[in-house]
Amino acid sequence: MATALRDISHKIAGAPGAPAIRFGDVFDPNSGRVQARVALGTATDLEHAVAAAQNAQPAWAATNPQRRARVMFRFKELIERHMEELAILLSSEHGKVIADAKGDIQRGLEVIEFACGVPHVLKGEYTQGAGPGIDVYSMRQPLGIVAGITPFNFPAMIPMWMFGIAIAVGNAFILKPSERDPSVPVRLAELMLEAGAPEGILQVVHGDKEMVDAILDHPEIRAVSFVGSSDIAHYVYQRGAAAGKRVQAMGGAKNHGIVMPDADLDQVVSDIAGAAFGSAGERCMALPVVVPVGEKTAIALREKLIPAIGALRVGVSTDPDAHYGPVVTAAHKSKIESYIQMGVDEGAELVIDGRGFRLQGHEEGFFVGPTLFDRVTPAMRTYQEEIFGPVLQMVRADSFEDALRLPGEHPYGNGVAIFTRNGHAAREFAARVNVGMVGINVPIPVPVAYHTFGGWKRSAFGDTNQHGMEGVKFFTKVKTVTQRWPDGGGTGDSAFIIPTMG
Repeated sequence: MATALRDISHKIAGAPGAPAIRFGDVFDPNSGRVQARVALGTATDLEHAVAAAQNAQPAWAATNPQRRARVMFRFKELIERHMEELAILLSSEHGKVIADAKGDIQRGLEVIEFACGVPHVLKGEYTQGAGPGIDVYSMRQPLGIVAGITPFNFPAMIPMWMFGIAIAVGNAFILKPSERDPSVPVRLAELMLEAGAPEGILQVVHGDKEMVDAILDHPEIRAVSFVGSSDIAHYVYQRGAAAGKRVQAMGGAKNHGIVMPDADLDQVVSDIAGAAFGSAGERCMALPVVVPVGEKTAIALREKLIPAIGALRVGVSTDPDAHYGPVVTAAHKSKIESYIQMGVDEGAELVIDGRGFRLQGHEEGFFVGPTLFDRVTPAMRTYQEEIFGPVLQMVRADSFEDALRLPGEHPYGNGVAIFTRNGHAAREFAARVNVGMVGINVPIPVPVAYHTFGGWKRSAFGDTNQHGMEGVKFFTKVKTVTQRWPDGGGTGDSAFIIPTMG
C-alpha cells in the first residue's frame, strides 16, 4: 500500500488556512521521489492572510520597540535551539548538505540579531531651534502590510533577511516561499508565534504565479521584496511598481574571480572549489567564472584546479563528508546538463564533464558532477547566462585591464572577487569595477548583517538593498514634524515663520 503524502499547508493567522484545490509536488532530491505535496494558494487565500495582517498590525506597530525586540530575541533563541531539526528539514527538500543548511540558517539568524537592535535603528533626527521657537524632528514608521517572495536556494536565510527587519520595525509580513522547499518557512512562522509575535504578523502563503500576481496587485500590500531569476525580478519590479508599491527585486548573477599573477594559487584553488561548487552552485553569490591574468597564471591555475575538483565528494545531503549534494529538481538537473552541452557546442574546452553522474544507491537522485570549462569567451551564451549549477568556467585575460572589463561589462553585477597580494591592484579594482559587492581575497563577498546586500545592473531592480540600514529604510517611511509651542502669553504677535534663504 502506498504511503500517503505529507501535505504542506499555508500558515494564515496561526492556522493552515482553507483546504487547497491545487497542489505541487515536493521532491526528495537525493532519491528523486515525491515526498510531500504543497498547497498552491489562490487570491482568496491571500485575502485571508491580508485580513489577519490588518487585524494584527496596528497593535504591533503601537508596541514599543523594546518589546518587539524581545520577541526577536526569543525567536533567535528558538532558532538556535531547533538548529539541527531545521537543517535536516531544509536539506531533505533542497538537497544541500547539512553543513550548508546550517550555514543557510545561521546567515539568516545574523539578520535577526541585527533586528534585535531595532530600538536603536528606529531613532530619528532632531534639530532644536530650526527657527524662532521651532524644533524639527523625524520618525520612522512601518509601512503596514509588506510581503516577500523568496527562492528555493536559501529557504531560511532569505526569508529571515526580509521578515526579520520588516517585523521588528512594526510591519506585518506575508511570505510566499518557493514551492520547491516550503517546509522550513512554515516552521519559521511557527517559531515566530512561539516567540510571542501575534497571529497575523508573520504568515506563509504557498503558490505559483497566481499567488505572486495576487501579491503584486493587492492594494493593501505596501512593499514587496523579491529574490529570484533576473527575468522574474524585472517582471516583479515592473508589476509591483505599476501597482504603486515599493519593490526591491534581486535577480541573477555571474560572479567572477580575478586571479592576479601574484596570488597564492593554493589558497585560490581552495577558495574557488568551495565558492564554485558549494551548495551545488545553486546560489547567487557562487563564483562560477574564474579569470586568470596572463598565460602563465592560467596554466598554473588549471593544473591545480583539476585534481582539486577531482577530489570533490558528491553525496547525499546527510553525508557529513560530502562537499555538495543533489540539485533541487530533475528539471534543474536537465537544464544544467543542457548548458554543459551548449558550452561544448560553442567551442569551449570541456576539461571535466559532470554529466551522467550517478551515486550508488541513489541512481534516481538529482546529482550533477563538478564540471570545468577552459577557454570560454565572453561571446559565448554559457558565459553570458546564469547556469546555477556546479559548473566552473575559465576565461583567460591578458592583463589587469582586460580582467577588470569582464565583470564590468557583463549584464549581471552581483558580486566579484580579486585574488592578489598587491594592495594597489586590489584598491584600484574595488574602486573601478562595475559590480555591487566586491571581495578582496574573499571568494563569496556576502556582507555581514549590519551592512547591506545588493547587486547592480540585471542583478537588482529597485533603489534599496537588503538588510542593514537599507532594509530598515525599505520597510519604513519617514515622517518629519515641525513644531512650535506658544509661550502662553496670548499676545498673538509672533508668527509661525518657516526659515527661508532670505
